[in-house]
Amino acid sequence: MQIPQPPQPTPRRLLAIDPGTNRTGIAVSDELGLLAHPREALRGNAMDLIARVIELVNADSIDEVIVGLPVTMAGGDSSQTRDVRAFVVALRGALPIPVSEWDERLSSVEAAGRGLKSRDRASGRQDSAAAAIILQAVLDSRRSR
Repeated sequence: MQIPQPPQPTPRRLLAIDPGTNRTGIAVSDELGLLAHPREALRGNAMDLIARVIELVNADSIDEVIVGLPVTMAGGDSSQTRDVRAFVVALRGALPIPVSEWDERLSSVEAAGRGLKSRDRASGRQDSAAAAIILQAVLDSRRSR
């Protein structure tokens, strides 16, 4: 006799964005929704970034976008937080999939502490490493529910 198994959630492919002043870090989950993988960081204004995110969503069959929200250490908003919230509103208007926010406090600090070389920081690898840290936190959090 077989024991019935509970239904397993369908894996979802997620894309994380870590907005920055010079570069925007990007990470994408694997097809099983288990691991975050950094991608090449993006440059450009908000409209350029939205266009590139739309391309990535379509190319990688993304089901949800997660945007790192830079709140202060006390949990409040800064001018950068307000800019990112405006970007999220624009992104939600441009995409037919969910766009969620995630507290990204210290993700850039953690990425910097992972021993990246100065050329990695200059190339944007640190920005995308921060996006991967955000995305992995989301994946782990959802898996533990």
